[in-house]
Order: sequence, then C-alpha cells, then structure tokens
Amino acid sequence: MAAIKAEDVRQSVADALQYISYYHPPDYIANLARAYELEESPAARDAIAQILTNSRMCAEGHRPICQDTGIVTVFCKIGMQVRWADDDVLEDLINEGVRRAYMHPDNKLRASIVGDPAGARANTRDNTPAVIHTELVAGDKLDITVAAKGGGSENKAKFVMLNPSDSIVDWVMKAVPTMGAGWCPPGMLGIGIGGTAEKAMVMAKEALMDPIDMQELIARGPSTGIEALRVELYEKVNALGIGAQGLGGLTTVLDVKILDYPTHAASKPVALIPNCAATRHLHFRLDGSGPAVLPVPKLSDWPDISWSAGDNARRVNLDTVTAEDVQSWEPGETILLSGAMLTGRDAAHKRIQEILARGESLPAGVDFNNRFIYYVGPVDAVREEVVGPAGPTTATRMDKFTEMMLAETGLLGMIGKAERGPTAIEAIKRHRSVYLMAVGGAAYLVSKAIREARVVAFEDLGMEAIHEFVVEDMPVTVAVDSNGTSVHQTGPAKWQARIGKIPVKVEM
Repeated sequence: MAAIKAEDVRQSVADALQYISYYHPPDYIANLARAYELEESPAARDAIAQILTNSRMCAEGHRPICQDTGIVTVFCKIGMQVRWADDDVLEDLINEGVRRAYMHPDNKLRASIVGDPAGARANTRDNTPAVIHTELVAGDKLDITVAAKGGGSENKAKFVMLNPSDSIVDWVMKAVPTMGAGWCPPGMLGIGIGGTAEKAMVMAKEALMDPIDMQELIARGPSTGIEALRVELYEKVNALGIGAQGLGGLTTVLDVKILDYPTHAASKPVALIPNCAATRHLHFRLDGSGPAVLPVPKLSDWPDISWSAGDNARRVNLDTVTAEDVQSWEPGETILLSGAMLTGRDAAHKRIQEILARGESLPAGVDFNNRFIYYVGPVDAVREEVVGPAGPTTATRMDKFTEMMLAETGLLGMIGKAERGPTAIEAIKRHRSVYLMAVGGAAYLVSKAIREARVVAFEDLGMEAIHEFVVEDMPVTVAVDSNGTSVHQTGPAKWQARIGKIPVKVEM
C-alpha cells in the first residue's frame, strides 16, 4: 500500500465537512419524503415540506442546511498496516481540515465552539477542536467518518445506569417526551447499551452514523434481539404523536439505531442521543492514492416538493403591530412577518440582564419596545447574500430570561425553535405576549425572507451578537398564544390519541 499523505487527510476532512453542510444523506431524504407522503397532520406536513424544500435549496446553492453547523465529531479506524508519508499528528491534521472547511470563503460555516467551557467561553473562531475517536483495526486503510452535530439535538442526550432487570423500552419511553422538540424531529435515535458509561455514550453517537434502513428491517422482519428492540422502539416512539417539530403527527423518528457491548453483571448502562433534521455525516476511506473522492448526488434524488404558506396565512407588519393585534392570533396559525426585528441568544440575554441589573440603559439601537426578538445565531453572508442561513435556535434556553424581557424591555413577542417551558409560558400569559415558532432545519429557506441585516450591539459575541433583521414574509407559526395555549402541548396530545385509530396504509 502507498503511504497516506498528511495533506490528503487535511483536504479530505475539509471536503467532507463542506459536503455534509449542504447535502443531506440520500437515505434521509428518501425516508423523510416517505414520511411526508404518509403524514396526516397539516402542521407536521407543512414543517416537513419546509425541511425538504430547504434541503434541495441547500444542495443547489451549496449553503448550510442549518445555521448551527455543528460540533465536529470524527471516528477514525486506522488499519494496523497503515503507512504514513509524514510525521504529522492525526489530531492536528483533522483539526486543520475542520479549520479549512469552516473558513471556506465560498461557504463559510458558523463557528460555534467555545473554549474554557466552565469560564469565559470564548469562541475559538474556526470551530476547532473536533471531538475525535480513534480505533486500531486490521488492514492497511484509514476509514474516517465525519459528523457535524448541532447543539439543539446534542443537548437532548440522555444517559442512565439501569439495574440489570430494568426495561430499556420503559426508560426510553419516559426519556423521549422529556426531550421536547428542541432536537428537531423527525430524525433518528442512537442508543448505546452496555460497556461502561463512556462506552455507551460513544456507541449511541456512532450508531447515528449508520444509514436509515428501518423500512427494510420491518419488511423482512427482525432476526436478532437488537433488531426486534429497534422495531419496538421505532413504533412506540412514533405512537407518542410528537411529530415533526413537536407539532403533533405520525412521524417523530425515521429510525432507531442500537449498538451494544458486553458489560458488568451488575450494570446496564444505556445512552440515548437524537439526531436532528439536519442529519450530517459522511464516511470515506484513504488508501494512499490521494484525497477522498466524494459522490455528487443528483437533484433527482430530492422529491418534487415545494413549500408555500398557503392562502390562509396572516400577514403581519412588525413595524406597526400592536399588543391588541397579537392577542387576536390563534394557536397553530401561520403568520408571515414583514418589517424589522432584533435578534438575541443566550449570551446576549445574559449581557442584557447584567446591564439592566446595574440600572444602565441598553446600547443604542437596542430598543425592544413593541418589537419582536428572534432567537438566532446566523451564518456569515457570502457573495451577494444579506445574511447566511438563519434558522431558529432552541427557545427553552431563553426561558429564564423571558419574564425580564417582557417586564423590563417592552418586548412584544419572541420567535424561536420548538416548545417553551412552564416558566416562559406563564410569563407569556401574564404579559399577554406571544411566542412564534420557525422551523428548525429550514435555515436557508428562512434566510431568503431576510432583506437587510446589520449588527447593532455586542459585536464581540460573534454569531451571538444582536442583529437587526428586516424581513419580508418570514414564515412562522403561533406556538404559544397570549392566553398561554401551547401547540407543543395540544398537538402531540391530539395525535397520540388519534394514533391507533388510523388505518394502516399498505404500500404497494
């Protein structure tokens, strides 16, 4: 075998990360399209249509599927007979590949990684370092799987040390509803069983790298206990009725993947990690013949689905909207927003809280009175763009700031991803405010509604700076109305009750 060159590793990692930023795996697209055709919930069907439309747009435009371009995870399987042409450290080669990918001038990806996680949490600015797992195996090849995992889904990871006699199914069925919708379903569940605590977590993550094959498994029938467990969990999780984006519907997961490993007789470690609608991973192999050659998908791999808001959507001018207007909006209603809004995420909210606590005024240009805030950390613009992909971030992270924002800044409403928790819902109800939901996994589609963008405060926070966006017909859904009614509570409850009464559709 020819020796593997350091540059081949660097460039292959960079190319793979660029590739997965804008190409969904074909198996995901095929199975999501199937879910779209079978879906009976109008809200979930609309959300899936946005995700599929966004996916095709990203494939055509070579721009990120999601504004959260992820923390990079790399699995390396190094053949015992591999020869190296250079003395470079593999970890350094991979991190240089990450750096190249995320700083690529034609498709710059969002830098989300912060150093000193327990302290200053300063952004590393190039999305390094990656989380790297290595394994020595037989052979003379280097197999690398790269993944870019968004924080919304990674934050929903679960782990438990069960007793040997405890039911894995029972634990998963209790755990999944606690995850809410911030992990952006429909996606996959990766489960690791056995080993030790850290082994179970790594297996759960690695399981998500496998292609979706649940429908093939169901068609042929399980042949092992693990396969039977996969099918059982797939059916029972979907029967919860959580649905796309947590709005209620037939499909919450497209597959359940499980890896296991022998464990101590007194132990049963179980890890659960979800993968979101921005499923991003790719495997390639290096044999010394050069950098990896990545297959270019055909646009015919995407279904012919084009999202539109429909005739019943309410158009709202953010520059003139009033509290009385907001109080007339109905749960689940589609709204098309036009006008100016401000943005802000965790770091900006924390800084606002500190400023107000000192009795100081907010920076010039940061006036929330009778305005909306959008929870987003956009990708930087390239070429003629006003802003890069700019989908919503998980709204529950801002729940602890909601009362402050509504009581002290005059904020009228909020826009984010997924559900709100009890604290936020109570504040929304108390102040007769509103929470609007944008679809996670449709970041490029959403960005096309943004006509102007500028940073107005906290520029040092990078993607967490406060921006002012001027939007035109930005699609959102009323997720919590001024009375505190949450569609993330009513929708899944309705569809959980309906599932089981729906006739099974037989595909020919």
